Amino acid sequence: MNDSPTATAMRRALHRARQGVALDTAEAAVLLQARGDDLRELCAVAARLRDAGLAEAGRPGVITYSKKVFVPLTRLCRDRCHYCTFVTVPGKLRREGHGLYLSPDEVLAIARQGAALGCKEALFTLGDRPEDRWPEAREWLDAHGYDDTLAYVRAMSIRVLEETGLLPHLNPGVLSWTDFQRLKPVAPSMGMMLETTATRLWSEPGGPHHGSPDKEPAVRLRVLEDAGRSAVPFTSGVLIGIGEDFEERADALFALRRVARQYHGLQEVIVQNFRAKPDTAMRAMPDAELEELAATIAVARLVLGPAARIQAPPNLVAAEYALVIGAGIDDWGGVSPLTPDHVNPEAPWPHIEDLAARTAESGFTLRERLTVYPEYVRQGEPWLDPRVLPHVRALADPETGLARQDALPVGLPWQEPEEVFTASGRTELHTEIDAAGPGGGRSEDRRGDFDEVYGDWEALREVAAVTGAPDRSSGPRLDGDVREALAVAADDPRRLTDAQALALFHADGPALDALCSVADAVRRDTVGDTVTYCVTRNINFTNVCYTGCRFCAFAQRRTDADAYTLSLAQVADRAEQAWAVGATEVCMQGGIHPDLPGTAYFDIARAVKERVPGMHVHAFSPMEVVNGATRTGLSIKDWLARAQEAGLDTIPGTAAEILDDEVRWVLTKGKLPAATWVEVVTAAHELGIRSSSTMMYGHVDQPRHWLGHLRLLAEIQDRSLEAGRGGFTEFVTLPFVHTNAPVYLAGISRPGPTMRDNRAVTAMARLLLHGRIPNIQTSWVKLGTEGAAEMLRGGANDLGGTLMEETISRMAGSAYGSYKSIRDLEAVAAAAGRPAAQRTTLYGPVPAERRAAGLASDGHLPELLPVLE
Repeated sequence: MNDSPTATAMRRALHRARQGVALDTAEAAVLLQARGDDLRELCAVAARLRDAGLAEAGRPGVITYSKKVFVPLTRLCRDRCHYCTFVTVPGKLRREGHGLYLSPDEVLAIARQGAALGCKEALFTLGDRPEDRWPEAREWLDAHGYDDTLAYVRAMSIRVLEETGLLPHLNPGVLSWTDFQRLKPVAPSMGMMLETTATRLWSEPGGPHHGSPDKEPAVRLRVLEDAGRSAVPFTSGVLIGIGEDFEERADALFALRRVARQYHGLQEVIVQNFRAKPDTAMRAMPDAELEELAATIAVARLVLGPAARIQAPPNLVAAEYALVIGAGIDDWGGVSPLTPDHVNPEAPWPHIEDLAARTAESGFTLRERLTVYPEYVRQGEPWLDPRVLPHVRALADPETGLARQDALPVGLPWQEPEEVFTASGRTELHTEIDAAGPGGGRSEDRRGDFDEVYGDWEALREVAAVTGAPDRSSGPRLDGDVREALAVAADDPRRLTDAQALALFHADGPALDALCSVADAVRRDTVGDTVTYCVTRNINFTNVCYTGCRFCAFAQRRTDADAYTLSLAQVADRAEQAWAVGATEVCMQGGIHPDLPGTAYFDIARAVKERVPGMHVHAFSPMEVVNGATRTGLSIKDWLARAQEAGLDTIPGTAAEILDDEVRWVLTKGKLPAATWVEVVTAAHELGIRSSSTMMYGHVDQPRHWLGHLRLLAEIQDRSLEAGRGGFTEFVTLPFVHTNAPVYLAGISRPGPTMRDNRAVTAMARLLLHGRIPNIQTSWVKLGTEGAAEMLRGGANDLGGTLMEETISRMAGSAYGSYKSIRDLEAVAAAAGRPAAQRTTLYGPVPAERRAAGLASDGHLPELLPVLE
């Protein structure tokens, strides 16, 4: 522990707290050691802050709790925490007559008893991924038909929702971003204690978390961030007294504040005191004292602010309720009238009537809440999935968001929303984006929830300042370095080192001209002079999306003026129209609509194939694939196989942006991580489903990120080619369109790439992907005719498609239209001094009948069907 602070340091820290000045970590560490009169003064400041927050929330003088049952789904775990009595081993469970997992009947028996007693929360507690440590757990899951423990958690959550109406709160330990997508549709809230950020307690032998892979602080912080990115109302907290010092304890509170600020999804913070338990390695460790607990609660309140919900478990406070209330809590957490606290079995829950009386003694009213806090209940989307929203609303007071006092849980069907593909919204977004359109539309440059939906912009600026910092090596390049790199590129681009590639990425003036000349020569040797293009139609079937991508102006809430959704018949009508004018492909992507079931994508592909059997279906970004897989409970590979059976031919490699999470988490709040994007395209390639690849650049990125992105694509393609698979068909450069992008409007991103950037990226894509991906595509939608022609002179060989109906770039602010005729595209090629030829999606020859239909209809778009019939 730290040395005791001086009286002067304590007075100064208390003075700053009284004045409402933001504390730093050192000052918080001082205040954590307040005792006696200093503690009383500290608690008074924290209590005033708590009271102001409750008044602002509309429930002054109210302390909340959740009436729950504890469902210990399994007590097996792959970790070895030195203070835990919850976790056990398979042999002991057998000797005591217990199964390795609770059976479905046992789970439902607990839930039904709880429902009969008026409980509304089913707290699922279990060890982290026990199948990774215990073969017996793996055998149990296999025998019962579950891929992993989380699949069983998901299945039991659905059973509890459907058969009892209790709301699952899931504590399954460390989760990945994909895991959150799997579990969010079955639970209104989840949680995992951060406990501490003191890495030494995990890394050093003898530490309380040594030998526990899931207790590494960096791993647990990533879980909190992924919960925020996934818009999951999440519970976390600190465990005090396990060997951390006061600086480390303060650091953990500030880490929680950073997550809360950035994502707004930390619904409550638990401050829990360590209690030594017999038969554990830490049985001789002294318990955290209650004054220490009170000081930590008070400092947590000062650090996290008035809006934070701060909880202390009432069964661990030794009846010192007034002390804890006075320190600044506003919640008692879950209290069960039925089941014990399986994590702290020596500490029984107080009776709710007694808890209410003790709370009243401190001048507060005890009110029941749901497992998800009122703020998220009232907001609904995107925090609550439509599949659990009816269950939550059945128990919630619509005015306060708290639990309805007269409500008893009743099982309700867990099902996909009905009437998903109901046509609605704007009719002319392919041509009219602003309020001048006949559908009305938005009248401002940003959404009404601009300051909330994307996370905290100030916190984001701090991250972006590091992410977007120029490369340290981005100063003037020596002519000799550039000449050497150009010589290597001309001889064999695959031999370019990272340092040489970065030198070329920064090339300008004559050096840039030379780079483009080398890339153009490599292009000529690889694919010849013919510029290719595809007659295709884009069909963006919905723009309703709550993912929170900060670069995207396409996404709308369902109630926004520019929101729309196509029916299946309308999707098929558009495909049929496209076929009539010579198209060989439809490219179909949409927003992550919360009502869209995971099987909807199969319906979309099938609708097109049934209407136009010969049409190539190029559809569903990796983000959509993950959305479909997690909503159906299928693996990514199994979902793709099902989509292929329904008619999917290839997938677009969009949703890549920059395949570096440092950049991705500035660009997007909730989109899939880079590793998951790689997992999706790799699975697709393994099934013989080819894909494009893309990179969106010119925002908060730097050349080092472009290099890493292209190197990663090359690695993926190398693996595909080594396995005899086709893999990527092309690489598409996507310059960032900044005009209406939230991240630009917030003053964080650059206003798109410069022409120098575009030329350098196109040329370097040609060189770095040489021998792997033969086709480099430029975007006329984003660059215009002259810009696209310039890219054709510097390494590109493909112009993409006719598009016919393009919405995404148009809503972002692109001014280059949404359609190019065959003659338009061939004119772009001619401007670059090159011949042109139509191609299929897979770069094969186009059937004569399709070519004739395209030429006969060229320049005459079908009348674009309205969204509303």
